[in-house]
Amino acid sequence: DVVIAALLGAEQFGFGTTALVAIGCTLLRKCHQGACPFGIGTQEPELRKRFAGKPEYVERFMYFVAGEVRQIMAQLGFKRFEEMVGRVERLQMSRAIEHWKAKGLDFSAIFHQPDISDGKKIRLSNAQPGKINDHLDWQILEKAKSAVEKKEKTVIEMPILNTNRTIGAILSNRIVNKYGPKGLPDGTLEIVLRGSAGQSFGAFLAPGVTLRLIGESNDYLGKGLSGGRIIVVTPERSPFVAHENIIVGNTPLRRDQRGSLY
Repeated sequence: DVVIAALLGAEQFGFGTTALVAIGCTLLRKCHQGACPFGIGTQEPELRKRFAGKPEYVERFMYFVAGEVRQIMAQLGFKRFEEMVGRVERLQMSRAIEHWKAKGLDFSAIFHQPDISDGKKIRLSNAQPGKINDHLDWQILEKAKSAVEKKEKTVIEMPILNTNRTIGAILSNRIVNKYGPKGLPDGTLEIVLRGSAGQSFGAFLAPGVTLRLIGESNDYLGKGLSGGRIIVVTPERSPFVAHENIIVGNTPLRRDQRGSLY
């Protein structure tokens, strides 16, 4: 899978579930219930005692993956991983997948081989500017200086868009770095946001911070909530009843630790 992805042009690879399997996950789909019998996706003390995984298991798994990738690279004639990126001409469609469901699908764009006769590279050669510098949390931090530095009660109001993701994480990082996991005193900082929030709104929110969202939120609301308070309400002039409709996305409070959501 890694090699195929690289030949298609990928240069970054995620190992989420497979890494969990390496430390004992058996895919029981109970993460959201906090009832993982192997002590991975749970905070229950008795269940956590069953956890038998070790960091070395994940490390060893990654070494095995890298070793097999190296073997396949040798078979394809590549010495360096960078040489393999974007080489779609080395891929072949398998006859085994000629299923009726696949009829009519056009993969020409995926297997398109760009013209590199002028010396252009088909892999990452210049670093892309990161989007973190434009994160909304920086604006929030600027307006919340008195709350973060002096623990003064502060209320901030701002608009929010669904492109604003993981709101509260950078802010919480600054608070925890300064005060530790206890964070700020309860009710120190309230941030009122109007609009449609992007994914992971309120992720890892620290104690003492209240995020009040007037609108709606996408998936993973309150992911890893760490003591903060999140409130989601419909706009005052909303034509529908909030409790009869969906105003937050899938999987809220994923792996939350403490805090509250309203």
